[in-house]
Amino acid sequence: MSFPNHRPRRLRTTPAMRRLTAENRLAPADLILPTFIREGLTEPSPISSMPGVVQHTTDSLKRAAAEAVELGVGGIMLFGVPAVRDARGTASLEPDGVLNKAIRDVKAEVGDNLVIMGDVCLDEFTDHGHCGVLDADGYVDNDATLEIYGQMAVAQAEAGAHVLGPSGMMDGQIAVIRQALEESGNKNTAVLAYAAKYASAFYGPFREAVDSQLTGDRRTYQMDAANRREAILEVELDLEEGADMVMVKPAMSYLDILADVAAMSPVPVSAYQISGEYAMIEAAAANGWIDRRGAITESVLGIKRAGADTVLTYWASELAGWLKES
Repeated sequence: MSFPNHRPRRLRTTPAMRRLTAENRLAPADLILPTFIREGLTEPSPISSMPGVVQHTTDSLKRAAAEAVELGVGGIMLFGVPAVRDARGTASLEPDGVLNKAIRDVKAEVGDNLVIMGDVCLDEFTDHGHCGVLDADGYVDNDATLEIYGQMAVAQAEAGAHVLGPSGMMDGQIAVIRQALEESGNKNTAVLAYAAKYASAFYGPFREAVDSQLTGDRRTYQMDAANRREAILEVELDLEEGADMVMVKPAMSYLDILADVAAMSPVPVSAYQISGEYAMIEAAAANGWIDRRGAITESVLGIKRAGADTVLTYWASELAGWLKES
């Protein structure tokens, strides 16, 4: 007598059986919380396109970091929104500038109990909104930008960042930052390279979050959404320059890229579930079209399943709380 092959279904019969046989699992330590701090605020300021996310004050940022530690979240990525911008983003280098001060404040609050990451990029600090300084023709000057990135990296390392996240997609940025860190005595500071960062339509809410001054786009230096093999080249270049970790950004629309990178990378791989991906799920849930908790969990699990070791997500603390409950 022949029997239907029901082996897969027998392993789905109960929640306990599904937990036992799950191929991928989420843990709070897999999650990194991106946060925004805005200079001059006296109260946290809600971001309209990202319900539940705020621009922090110093006090609310410290509370968010402390909560992340309690929940077992792996890390926190800090983005600063300055009060004054200029063409070269000089506020990014000020020891008491919004981002460097935020790193020190969080480090004082949580110490080494949470991996503190700083965004090394000029887009929040320039009055034109690009990730680097511009030349006379209005294009980003790669080499002039690298000089500033090296200084930013040292400033953030000395403020207490454990990890630096250069997100500008400048050629050679990892090598310049690594050299600056070594020469300044910050050899233990790690670099998380935004190695495959695409020019995406899903960044819109982030630009509200950092009050971006950008007009136009960043397609001359961020990757083209049509390209897949190019991502491996970008990752290989960053690895050659000394990246300690690499990132794919965005995550949900680029799971093929993430899987490719995870298959070849000898270092940990991160993926960033970006603002537009967050906003879509929140909007659909607010309209009653999807189950919010189920969609959030599934979306992050899908990123993990595709190969991410860690996931940057604005739901990091909330999701970590759910995971601790289960």
